[in-house]
Amino acid sequence: MLEIRNLRKAFGDLQVLKGIDLDVNKGDVVAILGASGSGKTTMLRCLNFLEKADDGTMTFDGQRVELAHVTRAQVNALRRRTGFVFQNYNLFANKTALQNVTEGLIVARKMPRRQADEIARAALVRVGMADRADYYPNQLSGGQQQRVAIARAMAADPEIIYFDEPTSALDPELTGEVLAVMRSLAEEGRTMLVVTHEMGFARHVANRVVFMDGGVIVEQNTAEAFFNDPQQLRTREFLQTYRQRSQL
Repeated sequence: MLEIRNLRKAFGDLQVLKGIDLDVNKGDVVAILGASGSGKTTMLRCLNFLEKADDGTMTFDGQRVELAHVTRAQVNALRRRTGFVFQNYNLFANKTALQNVTEGLIVARKMPRRQADEIARAALVRVGMADRADYYPNQLSGGQQQRVAIARAMAADPEIIYFDEPTSALDPELTGEVLAVMRSLAEEGRTMLVVTHEMGFARHVANRVVFMDGGVIVEQNTAEAFFNDPQQLRTREFLQTYRQRSQL
């Protein structure tokens, strides 16, 4: 469904992505792990054209684009087929939960308001936020805001949803409600590419795990093999650090 080859990105003299190759199949839930600065978020932002890659190709369901020379028309066409959930929600403060979900449908997709409202309300039901449809972001907890953001991504019925550390801005007690929604999406067969530090999600929900370090993919495998039998020394070091911290 999604094939990335030789993805490269630098900021000045800093090489952040050094030739990423990645395949995502329909129905995959791929967890992207790695320490801060490993290039995880930059990779995701390049895939959704929030950052412009310096080199590489993307093939999305047979449509191939040169990432360094992608046109605005190609970007718009590909974005219509994807959803993106940010770590800091990115909701419009002056719009209700319902309006935040309908905005993209009405403005970007030119959908009639009544149809957009129906789709948005169904998406809010799906994430357990139907009773907060008329609330503004400042009236919602962080977990509730992130569930609205997920509803916004789902409303466009994307073929793949990118998640950029969706729980990193949340208090631990609010993280569970967001992960529960993501788990249910995975159980529906949604294709998801998730940058995360939630090891439990990666181990028990993702079917594949990709570990990045220093701008390259060090190791990728099934979740079971990744956690039970890591092949690379750097992967073993990373997992050992996580296990030590989880015991604190």
